[in-house]
Amino acid sequence: MPSEVVRLEDVWVYYGENLVLEAINLKVYEGDFLALIGPNGGGKTTLLKTILGLIKPRRGLVRVFGLPPEEARRFVGYVPQKASFNQEIPVKVLDVALMGRAGIIGPSKRYSSEDVEKAMKALETVGMAEAKDRLFRELSGGEQQRVLIARALASNPKLLLLDEPTVSVDAFAQTKFYELLRDLSGKLTVILISHDVSAVYPFVNKIACLNRRLYFHDSKELVAEEVLEAYRCPIEMVAHGIPHRVLRKHGEDEQH
Repeated sequence: MPSEVVRLEDVWVYYGENLVLEAINLKVYEGDFLALIGPNGGGKTTLLKTILGLIKPRRGLVRVFGLPPEEARRFVGYVPQKASFNQEIPVKVLDVALMGRAGIIGPSKRYSSEDVEKAMKALETVGMAEAKDRLFRELSGGEQQRVLIARALASNPKLLLLDEPTVSVDAFAQTKFYELLRDLSGKLTVILISHDVSAVYPFVNKIACLNRRLYFHDSKELVAEEVLEAYRCPIEMVAHGIPHRVLRKHGEDEQH
């Protein structure tokens, strides 16, 4: 049985008096590639920040690698939805990847040869090592996202959290990006926020739907009634690739 990486038990999160996450129960295991889908404002980013320990729940238990999330943060890589870089500053690709080492060496220390080696290894993992001396601002959207993943990987995380990383990436680059994440999920655990279940479905091994409450069956299975409840409006989802069914009715045992 794979080791447990993330565990949330009856987690409730508020912003002031506004309830954002309600009675969340979730277990994620080593090697999982979990897609977290749901409507805007449903609490997906809040859930990632709760796992990171950046947001404290009003009640409930959060454990990451068996530790409080603040203590486990050194094992976690995070790729936010939007990374802000001043386009006037000529930041090179290697410099961006090295930023992932800053949390390990501390703000007052210089990067060592070991730090550079780990940053280069991360760039090699995402296929961007040859671009190490290029300016980050000159890269395509897909290339920039690969470098941002390298930045997260440079700290040697065991868990990778990504918040809608393909928002500004074209369809072809998206496919390559998800293939990369699928390959990485064989070496670490990945939780990905996405609005496009059709795009991520062929690559992930589990899907959860979140709109304040979490709908999750520890699999890629989505129950139509639960998705309808989460989105609060009729939706139709078509997933491409090998024929399969994304939605199923309650009580339907056959998988396609």
